[in-house]
Amino acid sequence: MRYVRYLCIAIFAVALVSVALANREVVSLQMLPTEVSGLFAMNPSIQLPLFIVILGSILAGLLVGFVWEWIREYGERAEAAKQAREMRRLQRELDKLRAEQHVGKDSALALLDQAS
Repeated sequence: MRYVRYLCIAIFAVALVSVALANREVVSLQMLPTEVSGLFAMNPSIQLPLFIVILGSILAGLLVGFVWEWIREYGERAEAAKQAREMRRLQRELDKLRAEQHVGKDSALALLDQAS
């Protein structure tokens, strides 16, 4: 299974390198549309190789997706933590009741009852 994972990583790396090599030309990336930049009397643009724009867009999309999922799953994580606290409380109560049940009994019999 480990070799399959390494093979997938290698294929992905070769694909990324081939995209980078095929898209080396420099492009102008404008941060605002020309209509909007005229209103603010500024035209922010930057010259970058095209593969950086492509890979940066993929990375930005992944980060937005991860943050979105983390926020979406907040309720599920909170519910799981609440259930874990309740389970620990009930386990402590059960241990306390079992200890009270065996008060005055022989310790060997109490251990046998506790094991079952």
